[in-house]
Amino acid sequence: MAFISPSEPPPGFLDDNRAPAGHIPNFVQTFASRPDVFDAWKQLNGAIKANMDLRRYELATLAAATALRSSYCSLAHGQVLADKFFSPDEVAALVDSPAPDPVDRAVMAFARKVALAADTVTQSDIDDLRSLGLSDDDILDVSLTAAARAFFSKTLDATGTTPDPAFKTQLPPTLTEKLSVGRPIE
Repeated sequence: MAFISPSEPPPGFLDDNRAPAGHIPNFVQTFASRPDVFDAWKQLNGAIKANMDLRRYELATLAAATALRSSYCSLAHGQVLADKFFSPDEVAALVDSPAPDPVDRAVMAFARKVALAADTVTQSDIDDLRSLGLSDDDILDVSLTAAARAFFSKTLDATGTTPDPAFKTQLPPTLTEKLSVGRPIE
């Protein structure tokens, strides 16, 4: 599952963080010895997500996760997009091809840039997003989404945390193949 074996979690931590399908996700096990960090992550991520349209949040997250080569996060957020907004084939296409919608395309490109090279963001990048109708608050939300994804994705990859085997049964094979951009599914 991972390169590390966290110490024993506090009582109830694993059960309290089961996935809706009933299994304990590998990322929960990774954070088991640092429940305060995991709770802080959930609070931060929840606060970011609360200010955004779910579709935009998931697109920005998928863009950052694929740029960071995080299979775990790409699979998880690709699954949300395929369940709620797009067909599996459309989600798979987002990995290699620009989104058809110009706003989605710009949001995803910006999220990728923030995740990989935030120091190269320019005033022109911001002005381009504004020209498509994004407010400064919208732009901040995309920035926060990509930056937070970098923390989580890099933590999982640095510890060798692999995507849950459940992704193989929950997603079509073409989607698992396309979204497995880094570590393979366990």
